[in-house]
Amino acid sequence: MPVFFRKKKETTAVKKTWYREWAEALIVAVILALVIRSFVFQAFKIPSGSMLDTLLIGDHLLVNKFIYGTKIPFTDSRFLALRQPERGDIIVFEFPEDEGKSYFQRRDFIKRVIGTPGDVIEVKNKRVFVNGAPFVIPQEQHKDVQTLPAVAGPRDFAGPFKVPQNSYFVMGDNRDYSYDSRFWGVVDRSKIKGLAFIKYWSWDAQRFLPRFDRIGRWIK
Repeated sequence: MPVFFRKKKETTAVKKTWYREWAEALIVAVILALVIRSFVFQAFKIPSGSMLDTLLIGDHLLVNKFIYGTKIPFTDSRFLALRQPERGDIIVFEFPEDEGKSYFQRRDFIKRVIGTPGDVIEVKNKRVFVNGAPFVIPQEQHKDVQTLPAVAGPRDFAGPFKVPQNSYFVMGDNRDYSYDSRFWGVVDRSKIKGLAFIKYWSWDAQRFLPRFDRIGRWIK
């Protein structure tokens, strides 16, 4: 009795062109970069001296965007927060006075959290008080020796001021040269982008050299 064998269909793989492979790889890379930047980490460069000597002009930082909760796009809601911003944290946030400007005109600022919701903040003769007690940190700097003793105005005398709910009072470590909550008020929780935690690169523009001793250093 004859046995019939069905001939298998031969399948041939269509080889992708080199430009299609490159295009697909590029698209995947862009998508991954957007996801990482939106939900995980974001790079930030220090443009001014308001955080001297903690952060120098030309320091490049990584910002942890998920520690305070991942922000849902186009909303102010967050989920899976590991913790809330705490006093002493160095945060990156959208500058409150840029509210209403176009996306490309908005700036990111970096400052240290001094007051959390419910705290009472007061600045007297350059000294910061939180809930009536002095708040002194080793990173605090006063470099404007020409104006000592302190002068009238929000830089050296401010408050007392109670921090509203869902808001944070922030200041630069370079207290005499920082434009911060003493002048423009608090940062709303929804404007906080994340916690600055490590310096991955630092460039000294004056010497035109990297600052190798700052690369890979944790931010405190």
